[in-house]
Amino acid sequence: MNDFYVPATPTSPEIDFRFSSNTLGIRGESYPENAAAFYSDALRQLRTYLATLDATHVEINVELKYFNSSSTKILYTLFGMLNDCVNKGNDVTLNWFHDEEDETILEFGEELYEDFGQLNFRPTAVSAA
Repeated sequence: MNDFYVPATPTSPEIDFRFSSNTLGIRGESYPENAAAFYSDALRQLRTYLATLDATHVEINVELKYFNSSSTKILYTLFGMLNDCVNKGNDVTLNWFHDEEDETILEFGEELYEDFGQLNFRPTAVSAA
């Protein structure tokens, strides 16, 4: 399966799904005008990729500085897919990067952990500098 890449824009994040190395990445800001349309190809590619896995370790690195409510819905869909992947015998580590001073992003990550407890959640504070 080919890797999947979408460059960041001022309103949408970089999506860097390196299926060849089982590493997924999302970073930047996420408030596209139509989040469902923006993320549709990424979710379709991810669904296809996850269906091929068997006892595989997947690492996802998420570093979002801001995301709106429609992006939140998409993130829940994405993490639900990854949680289901774990239930099928795979291992998923979620590296949740957040600004060390941004409690909101950290708290959202912690809520994800509560909702998708199969994921190996690793919050990591980064300095804004």
